[in-house]
Amino acid sequence: MENLSYIIFICIVISLGLMLPLMEKKTRSVVIFMIVGIFSCLFVSELNSILLKVFHNDMYYVTTTITPVTEEIVKALPVLYYAIFISDDRRTLIANAYAVGVGFALLENIVILVQNISEVSIFWALVRGFGSGLVHGLCSVMIGYGISYIKKRRKLFWCGTFALLSAAVIYHATYNLLVQSTLQYAGILLPIITYTPMILLLHRSAKSSEPEKKTATA
Repeated sequence: MENLSYIIFICIVISLGLMLPLMEKKTRSVVIFMIVGIFSCLFVSELNSILLKVFHNDMYYVTTTITPVTEEIVKALPVLYYAIFISDDRRTLIANAYAVGVGFALLENIVILVQNISEVSIFWALVRGFGSGLVHGLCSVMIGYGISYIKKRRKLFWCGTFALLSAAVIYHATYNLLVQSTLQYAGILLPIITYTPMILLLHRSAKSSEPEKKTATA
C-alpha cells in the first residue's frame, strides 16, 4: 500500500494528540516527544527511501551504513533543541529522549508488521520489541543524558555533541550489522545487555543528585 506509513501515522498521532489536554505537564511533555519520534520515523522513512534508490537498492549497505546516520541525527534534533532552548534538566531530557526513540520504533515496527503480516510471529515481535525498540530508545537516551552534561560546558558543546551523535550512530550500526549476520543472536542481546547497566546508572545518578537539590533549596 503506497500510503501505508501515512495512514498508520495519522491513526496513532490523532489518538495520542487527543489525550494531551487531559494530561499533566510532565506527562504531556513525554507524549509530545513520542509524537515527535513518530513523525521523525515518517520523515526518515521518506529520506531513506530516496537514499536506497541512490545506492541501487542495496538494502544491506544502506541499513548498516546510511540509516544509522540519518535516523540518529533526526532523532537527536528535538532533544538538542529542547536542551538548548527550553531546559537541560537531566531527568526531563532522559524521559523525553527515550520517548522520541519509542515513538520512532513504534511506527517503524507497526509498518514492518503490516507489510509482512503473513510472515511475522511471536518471536518476531519479541525481537523487534527488545531489539529495535530498545536500540532506538537507548540511542536517544545516550544523546539526552550526554547533552545534560556538555550543555553547561561551552568549550565541549560542539565536539561533545558530535561525539554523542557518533556514539549513537556506531551503536545503531553495530546492532544492524549483527542482526543481519551469522551473529544475529548477539545483535538481539546487545540492546538487552546494554539496557540493564544504563538503568542502574540512571538510578544512581538520580539518587546522587537528590542531596544536591535538597541543599540548594534549604
